[in-house]
Amino acid sequence: MAVLLKPISDKIQEIQTFRERNRGSKMFNHLSAVSESIPALGWITVSPKPGPYVKEMNDAATFYTNRVLKDYKNSDLRHVDWVKSYLNIWTELQAYIKEHHTTGLTWSKTGPTASTASVLSTLTSGQCLPPPPPPPLPPGPPPVFDTDSGKDEATTSRSALFAQLNQGEAITKGLRHVSDDQKTHKNPNLRAQGPPVRSPTKSHTPSPTSPKNSPQQIHSPLLELEGKKWRVEYQEDKNDLVITDTELKQVAYIFKCNKSTLQMKGKINSITIDNCRKFGLVFDNVVGIVEVINSRDIQIQVMGKVPTISINKTEGCHIYLSEDSLDCEIVSAKSSEMNILIPLNGDYKEFPVPEQFKTAWDGSKLVTEPAEIDSYRLFDEELHNQRSVIFMKFCTHTATSPMLLSTITWAAGRCGFSLMYCRQPC
Repeated sequence: MAVLLKPISDKIQEIQTFRERNRGSKMFNHLSAVSESIPALGWITVSPKPGPYVKEMNDAATFYTNRVLKDYKNSDLRHVDWVKSYLNIWTELQAYIKEHHTTGLTWSKTGPTASTASVLSTLTSGQCLPPPPPPPLPPGPPPVFDTDSGKDEATTSRSALFAQLNQGEAITKGLRHVSDDQKTHKNPNLRAQGPPVRSPTKSHTPSPTSPKNSPQQIHSPLLELEGKKWRVEYQEDKNDLVITDTELKQVAYIFKCNKSTLQMKGKINSITIDNCRKFGLVFDNVVGIVEVINSRDIQIQVMGKVPTISINKTEGCHIYLSEDSLDCEIVSAKSSEMNILIPLNGDYKEFPVPEQFKTAWDGSKLVTEPAEIDSYRLFDEELHNQRSVIFMKFCTHTATSPMLLSTITWAAGRCGFSLMYCRQPC
């Protein structure tokens, strides 16, 4: 079997090597989707359940095809069609395996035994072998994406510019001579006529086809199951969105939903929230990751378990954890106003996620830790003689510097406040 599969194995290795050599390509997500899922062709060596193996390879491809959809969904639908066609290959293969080879590769009971010895004996006996089947049709050409058309136009424009500059003194032959009576500084009558009229070629009147004046495209709301992916898109002011028929192999992609709330019941593989505003998500269990990207004012409530929550380029994210999800890992980058709410004594206690960090060299490596600033706590405020008197209590465990105290006193005096300090234990 290993000898028969060696050509396929070599091709798989070539595909994976090609992907590694083109990490800087604009099509890297496309290459990664193919590279991560192409090992599914080796399903014939997997037993007793090759179907789930192909499904795992399909899920690996889905991780990268979701990025392709995010990048090209509103710009080039050819990429969207490519994603659907490519994922359909593994879906059809899994259906074929489930129907004919559920527990592994099975051979025909009535056909001859496929062995090297039987083939050699047939060749030496002089018997004529039946003609081989015709070769399969060559695959169609891969989709061509016009990524270099802009570069060709720019190169042509630069060549024309340099050609004009290289004319030397001949470049002034196209200029028109202006007589003295047409010069404003030598003809007072021209100055009395008012400001010069703008040239038609340099008009600042906005074009009627300017992209700024074009109305925004209106998309219809979408909530449907496409293959193994739940698509929730363009929902506005919808607080009754519910998905109940979820399966472990499914993923959810939520895109451009504003002022809405979605509840997902059951167990699902992963959830992605992309480009949403004032959106709320309530789910039971996620076995993979919940990812929030390019969003604002997001609220997430975990009813069961989730191993990881990722927050990227997001302003305002509140996460309510359950008793079973306290071991969840929060990974954040380029985000602000993040708060984790932990259940304590029947209520939630809020803990902010650090946004400012301090990095120092310890002699062998860089050490990064959340930055801590001298803290103070306002605990009372009164009005005295029409002036505000603010009592400020500084925690004794915090090293409050004299410079900080003098700065606060100066700022309070500028605002008309009086400060009274109390150094009592917290």
